[in-house]
Amino acid sequence: MEILKTIDLCKQYGEGENEVHALDHVSISVEEGKFIAVAGSSGSGKSTLLNMLGGLDRPTSGEVLVRGKEIFKMNDEELTIFRRRNIGFVFQNYNLVPILNVYENIVLPIELDGSRIDEEYVNTIIRTLGLEHKITAMPNQLSGGQQQRVAIARALAAKPAIILADEPTGNLDSRTGMDVVSLLKVTSREFHQTIVMITHNEEIAQMADQVIRIEDGKAEAGEVSC
Repeated sequence: MEILKTIDLCKQYGEGENEVHALDHVSISVEEGKFIAVAGSSGSGKSTLLNMLGGLDRPTSGEVLVRGKEIFKMNDEELTIFRRRNIGFVFQNYNLVPILNVYENIVLPIELDGSRIDEEYVNTIIRTLGLEHKITAMPNQLSGGQQQRVAIARALAAKPAIILADEPTGNLDSRTGMDVVSLLKVTSREFHQTIVMITHNEEIAQMADQVIRIEDGKAEAGEVSC
């Protein structure tokens, strides 16, 4: 079942001779439960695309549909609520709150939404990511790999339909980076999440179910990897 779709998505910056087409009529489709890698060189439009998919930036033209709903027809308040309930984010720099411990960071989005915390589900995520002995630790007491695991747990905890990961291994050494991607694959299967991950690392991209390649703002879906 299709969970995420873009139709003729365009994003332009500047005017005249200074006009830049960050996204140039991008149309992609993502099936529910898939682990998708978006690959391309620096400046190709990967992060711009991810920001559009997550409703963090509005396109110049085109549509983004999440669960069949065109997100840019919503006003800012509606979009904020929809995003919080349907989309989880994992960033390269973790974005953990330094004054909150691991558990508090993980459940923060749920509390901000005023929702009930599913303790059993959250504890399952914590065990799956190997964080059960770190739940009272503060972010500055964790390694980079552990902080990224907390960021993944936080993204999963609110049970979003889609996880968007922006270069989640960029600040990690190669072995830890591979571990993090493997965990993303495990959580995708275990918790039936759809994951769209940006990467410039070809080895990491090949771990995905499918690769979408983007260059000069144009996207092309590649073959499903083995």
